[in-house]
Amino acid sequence: MTETTLEVSDPNDVLALFGARDQHLRAIRSQFDVTITHRDGKIRIAGDHDAVRAAARVLRVLRTMVQRHGGLSGEEVERVLAEERQDRRESLKGEVVTRVEGVEGVAGGAAGVTFSRGMDIRAGEIDIHSAGRRIRPRTEGQAVYVAAIRDHDLTFCSGPAGTGKTYLAVACAVEALKEHRIRKIVLVRPAVEAGENLGFLPGDLRAKLNPYLRPLLDAINEMVDYDQARSLMEQDVIEVIPLAYMRGRTLNDAFIILDEAQNTTVAQMKMFLTRMGERSRMVVSGDVSQVDLPRGVQSGLRDALMRLQGIPEIGMIRLQKTDIVRHKLVQQIVRAYESLDS
Repeated sequence: MTETTLEVSDPNDVLALFGARDQHLRAIRSQFDVTITHRDGKIRIAGDHDAVRAAARVLRVLRTMVQRHGGLSGEEVERVLAEERQDRRESLKGEVVTRVEGVEGVAGGAAGVTFSRGMDIRAGEIDIHSAGRRIRPRTEGQAVYVAAIRDHDLTFCSGPAGTGKTYLAVACAVEALKEHRIRKIVLVRPAVEAGENLGFLPGDLRAKLNPYLRPLLDAINEMVDYDQARSLMEQDVIEVIPLAYMRGRTLNDAFIILDEAQNTTVAQMKMFLTRMGERSRMVVSGDVSQVDLPRGVQSGLRDALMRLQGIPEIGMIRLQKTDIVRHKLVQQIVRAYESLDS
């Protein structure tokens, strides 16, 4: 826990800085997840070290604007906050170190392996809340993943279960929608059965497909209020669909996520990747160790990772067992299965 103070001696400046009904103050608290209080002409900021420093920078800029112009608009506050978010992203981008050897992750094709040693994972903070907490990478590998998504129009991520491949991609998509950088989120999954025959499930086609799409819906519902998510889906702003429904479409101004990509065929992967339109972004994630395709059928994800590795504009990240952030037993379970298989 770190804290710092800012002096604002004029009470009128404090009122202008915090905004009507503290609207500016709430926006700053929300972005940086810090505590801000005022007493005796001093504004006290407390929280994580980097968050306190960033919030203090924003407040100093806003204080100068108040002293010059006598007030602040909501648009001016949002602009300063947006500039701070952009600065943090540039800082994160500069911390990604490229090496020629290693196995942790690949970004930009065959140029080498990227890994961030000592990267501040808080720098990859995503401007979305879940259960009252701001979403941020919890491991260095996840921080590299978020940086790759932000720096590439197409990102591949492979890794074991529980490493946050889907969750972080959905969070980045919701953030992009919130900031009006895209107009639509499309969440896609191949309808491949993992050992069970779902054709015997009751209900219509939508009901039968629901088990395939449920993990994507769960991720959305953690980040977007249920009623708002339902409204966005009704307006077709958020679309959750099986991979087969992507054929023949071109998606512009969209954030498209393909989950469980190891269960695509080579032809399906090619079809999906060529759906990308202007000003769109794609994330393809999966675990090549958990392929549920019929024996002898080549995984589209495994094929794409080999086929496209020479294209520098494509980000490729490989998350490891150390990036698993589910229950602490999951890492041990994955390690046990890999040990027996090997």
